Amino acid sequence: MEYIESVNPYTGESLNKYKILSETEINTVLDSASGCYQEWKVESVEHRVALLKKLSSLLLKKKENYAMLMSKEMGKPIKQGISEIEKCAWACDFYAKNAVQFLSDDLIETEADESFISYDPLGCILAVMPWNFPFWQVIRFAAPTLTAGNTVLLKHASNVPGCATVLQELFLEAGYPEGCFQSIFVGHGQLESIVANPIVQGVTLTGSEKAGRAIAAMAGQYLKKTVMELGGNNACIVWEDADLDQYVDTMVMARMQNTGQSCIAAKRFIVVEEIYSEFLMKFRDKISALKTGDPLEMDTEVGVMAREDLAADLSQQVAVSIELGAKVYYGNNREAAFYEPTILTDVAQGMPAFNEELFGPVASVIKASNRQEAITLAMESKYGLGTMLFTQDTDAALDCISDIPDGAFFINELVKSDPRLPFGGTKASGYGRELSMEGMLEFVNKKTVYLKK
Repeated sequence: MEYIESVNPYTGESLNKYKILSETEINTVLDSASGCYQEWKVESVEHRVALLKKLSSLLLKKKENYAMLMSKEMGKPIKQGISEIEKCAWACDFYAKNAVQFLSDDLIETEADESFISYDPLGCILAVMPWNFPFWQVIRFAAPTLTAGNTVLLKHASNVPGCATVLQELFLEAGYPEGCFQSIFVGHGQLESIVANPIVQGVTLTGSEKAGRAIAAMAGQYLKKTVMELGGNNACIVWEDADLDQYVDTMVMARMQNTGQSCIAAKRFIVVEEIYSEFLMKFRDKISALKTGDPLEMDTEVGVMAREDLAADLSQQVAVSIELGAKVYYGNNREAAFYEPTILTDVAQGMPAFNEELFGPVASVIKASNRQEAITLAMESKYGLGTMLFTQDTDAALDCISDIPDGAFFINELVKSDPRLPFGGTKASGYGRELSMEGMLEFVNKKTVYLKK
């Protein structure tokens, strides 16, 4: 394969082709990242913050164009794309406000005349990023990592090369030096040599569990620091006292946002039997009212999936679940890359709809006899990204914190990322954290400095 081709999943139209780099070209990119790092690492944090502010301004200025590009390359409803770019600008603003504090030396009192922790950059960090949030996933990593003094190589998903290209252009336009942020078009077979190169000092990946295992093993072989943000099979627990009238829209958004293609989406709805029938009726009514269609139309709420093969994979998972006893309560029609919003009931352990991540607009509904069984069923998962619980008994919900081993626990709200809070998972959902101070300090050397005069 010599080229990466961008294809519109809604129309099937070929958008553009991008040449895969040769080994010589890859080495040139790596040398550029290394050369830039030598100067970038000694730039003041205040200078880097000034560039972040320019980045934020440009994102807002170009948000409609970027949203349109996402709609064309991976089918995101354009209104949601605009919101994604606005969130990217928010992350830049957050780090512009807090980076100086986060990266300041941390004084520690010891027997020394002076002792402290210095937060130094590591070098060039390779980012392997997914297609589902093609700007947000990149910016939420790059903004803090570059501001900490590192340089970045982006290996973006193969179906969003246009997004990768304009991201590099965006950083250059904001004033970042050549070599500071570079997008590279490479095949999977070329990744190991990049990871092995001593210029690369760390790797972050957002993607599937399979991809995470492969890249983590590769990086481990060369003793490179990694952060893995992988898949999820988030449970949305609905206790019998949940206020459905207030929160059913939130629950629908938790499953159907981005056409259901989100690692932190609610995928298993575990509902206490006292409220089960009412939940199903209200949930179906809201889902059936969602506007589907052309991602470029402003009122579209559910577009197409990012690729036709992904829709076919989802259809197969649903078909196997039905063979094992699941029932179609609503939807389950597919045409090419379009997958109709779908509700499955009678979902049980052992079915793909319970055990696996359904990466698309399919909601699995499971009945629980009581609150405790709902918690127990929710925790029956190899994943550990996030759990949400809807109830008016918030004291009882807070008592469940230690029962939830996930990276996030949201009460009466959908699981979502926020620049102010750390984000990441446990178990097969990965390790490490993005966002907040914790995310900024993932790719720094926390250096102990000890001085006696």
